Amino acid sequence: MWSLPRLLESMIPIKMVNFPQKIAGELYGPLMLVFTLVAILLHGMKTSDTIIREGTLMGTAIGTCFGYWLGVSSFIYFLAYLCNAQITMLQMLALLGYGLFGHCIVLLVTYNIHLHALFYLFWLLVGGLSTLRMVAVLVSRTVGPTQRLLLCGTLAALHMLFLLYLHFAYHKVVEGILDTLEGPNIPPMQRVPRDIPAVLPDARPPARVLNTTVKAVEVILQSH
Repeated sequence: MWSLPRLLESMIPIKMVNFPQKIAGELYGPLMLVFTLVAILLHGMKTSDTIIREGTLMGTAIGTCFGYWLGVSSFIYFLAYLCNAQITMLQMLALLGYGLFGHCIVLLVTYNIHLHALFYLFWLLVGGLSTLRMVAVLVSRTVGPTQRLLLCGTLAALHMLFLLYLHFAYHKVVEGILDTLEGPNIPPMQRVPRDIPAVLPDARPPARVLNTTVKAVEVILQSH
């Protein structure tokens, strides 16, 4: 189950890397953290004065968070298989899922306090601690300096860059996607007054036209 000790453990890097470290083999906590990250992204979009549809906004946030969690977990597991690391797919999902706890803290604070200096500070401290925790666990389960550098360097780069993306580029990318799918906001149609020629009340058809018309009617009647 999701517990506070496990959340705190995800922020504390381990020092003993000589033997494989234990990884929580459950997905309830990581799943709740992914949904929490989705809620924080929704909150950030609403506070940025972005007027878009609720359904599209929620679908984009869910796709982004779950796409990162599942996609990066699968990619790192593939690298771990190539590097002969002792980790299963379930453990990789749990490790990366709990690693998102630092992202939730950083984004929740910086979405409400818009200071770039504060974000970089939290990015290095909070985001760095959660990343170091995952890196240390992978180091303890991988043999060989080259394999450790490849596996842990890739995970650290993806995890820290994802946090930068969520803070700086996510809003602009979502707005661009929604403009492409839904089109720009079109103002309501307005009636444009047209110039209609006025009909003068004393305007009468010429007498020659009237005489011609009367004669044509008489000819038609006589033929019948």
